Amino acid sequence: MARRIGLINTMVLTHLPSGLFLMAAPAASTAAVAGALFLAREALVEMDVPTRQSYVMAIVRPRERTLASGVTNVTRNIAWAVGPSFAGIVMQHVALAGPLFIGGTLKIAYDVLLYGSFRRVKPPEEAAHGEGIA
Repeated sequence: MARRIGLINTMVLTHLPSGLFLMAAPAASTAAVAGALFLAREALVEMDVPTRQSYVMAIVRPRERTLASGVTNVTRNIAWAVGPSFAGIVMQHVALAGPLFIGGTLKIAYDVLLYGSFRRVKPPEEAAHGEGIA
């Protein structure tokens, strides 16, 4: 898929629906529908990881790759570490489904910002196919 439509498009087109599925799960009419939405989300949510890693490694200079990889991975790990605490607070004081709506909204915002910021920055292998870095 990435070879055909590009790394950024692949990241966004697999990640964006996962955010929507996450937000739709609490509104499901039955537990089976909620489970299906959650499973659909799980099938897509991590598909952006290899394409993101490939994209980052392709657009940064070789001497910057370790730092770039470390920063992106540490950022994700910090979010995973503190996320459950915030989710618990939101579930207790706002709404039980609050973390799902907040998480879905943040993921969608991330996808939109990612696409808007990097849609014209093509890695060398994509630039070789005629589009180049704009």
